[in-house]
Parts: sequence; C-alpha cells; structure tokens
Amino acid sequence: MAGDTGLERAVGELAGAESPSATGLARTAKLAMTSMKAAGAAAVVSGRWLADTAVAVAPHIPIRDLATLTAHHGGLEGAELAEALIRNAARVTAAIGAATGAMAAAEELSPPAWVAIPAELVVETLAIAAIEMKLIAELQEAYHQPVTGAPSVRGLELARAWADRRGVRPADLASSDRGLGDLLGRGTRNEVMRLVRRRMARRTARNLAALAPFLAGAVAGAEINRRSTRSLGGAVVRDLAAR
Repeated sequence: MAGDTGLERAVGELAGAESPSATGLARTAKLAMTSMKAAGAAAVVSGRWLADTAVAVAPHIPIRDLATLTAHHGGLEGAELAEALIRNAARVTAAIGAATGAMAAAEELSPPAWVAIPAELVVETLAIAAIEMKLIAELQEAYHQPVTGAPSVRGLELARAWADRRGVRPADLASSDRGLGDLLGRGTRNEVMRLVRRRMARRTARNLAALAPFLAGAVAGAEINRRSTRSLGGAVVRDLAAR
C-alpha cells in the first residue's frame, strides 16, 4: 500500500504548500516509485494504482475553514474569495507542471523499466488531483457548504466530486449521516474508483504530451495545469452558486 511509504502524506504536503519544493517533489517521486514497485506493473499500467492512491491521498489534504480562508485573503467573501482561491490553486498547479517538466528535462529521476509513464508525471498527476480536491473543499467553505464527516468520508466525497468536475452535492453530504460503513460500501467505492480512474487517465494523457519533448515540458505543463485548474474551479463555482 502507498501508505506504507508515506506517499499519501507526502502528496498531501505538496497540496498544502504555497509553492512546490524541488526537494519535496523528488522525495515524493521516490516514494511513488517504491509504492508502484510494491503494487506491481499490472496495477500501475492499468491505472488502478494511480486511482487507488489518489483516493487514499484525499483524507491527508489540509483544508482551511472559512474563517481561516477569509483571514488569509484580506477579508474576501463569497465570489471574490472563490476567485482568489481558484487563481492561487491555478498558480500552484502551474508551478507543479513547470517543476516536474524541469525535473524530467534534467533527468534527475529515471522511470523503472516496468513502468509505462515517468515517475515525474505520476507525482505531478497525484499532486494536481490533490490540489484540485483541496480547491473544491475550500470553495465549498467559501459558499457556506462545508464538506463534513470523518476524514475517510470527506476524502471519498471529494474524490467523487473531483472526478465529476462539480461540487459535493447535498445528497453526498447527507450520506455522511448514514455512517462510514454505508458510504464506503463496495458499490459506492467501486463507482468512485471507476470515475477517478477515468479522470486520472485523461489527465495523465494530457500531461504526458506536455512532457514530450522534455525541454518543452516545463512551459507546456505549466499552461496545461493552469487552464485545467481554472476550468475545474469555474465548474465547481457554477455548481455551488446554483444552489
């Protein structure tokens, strides 16, 4: 499991940072390679490992409450606060794209022979997903619709919302009251994993194109991530505002 190597915590730390650290990215990439090796080539190449890890990361993402967000953004509220959150998240994901592109260009990490995608891209994909799940949770706070429940429940709800490019719906929040066992039933979890796996595959394909050639990866990866995060944030805001 990825948790045995501390991978989920490391990705959560990347998601909570104001700017990506090259040291943190390299450390996380090494943890990812260890976790991928333990999972096996079939799980990695099929995308199952990536989706499982993304869902496991969700409870480790640091989420700021409304009071903290308002204080950090000079008293902004509502739509203005939401725009600031989207802008900042897009800046961070762009920086992640630039940093991983630069790492690939420098060939600081070599992907093991049995993995179909570079370790840098794996870390980028996981980090972007975590940052965007954090954005969704904090947009929920901005619109007075906080994601409640136990960490595992909140994590699964955020992963599902991220995969669907929307906010966490009232029905999802209400389901927390049914208890963790209900929400994490095999049918519910399998459906979330299917959605996350499909979204991860699409995201990975876009970022893989940005890394080839590697010398163009930093610029292309940054722009792809910036646009994607802004697009996701806009979709979530429209969903939340409509309520």
